[in-house]
Amino acid sequence: MSHKFKLRQQVRMVQGGFSDRLTSSGDTFEIVQLMPEDRSGEASYRIRSRMGDRAVRESEIAAIF
Repeated sequence: MSHKFKLRQQVRMVQGGFSDRLTSSGDTFEIVQLMPEDRSGEASYRIRSRMGDRAVRESEIAAIF
């Protein structure tokens, strides 16, 4: 599987979980690293916002147009 998003692309979170309490749905993130696929074969990314860095799966983010 190839990566859908590119380095330095602006994205937002599309779904939150328990660990996302400090992240509001309006936060903008920047792709800072393309990471290997996880065990399920889904591409992963390292993203950065003003709150810090985090790792996410491709299904957890969407492009900002």
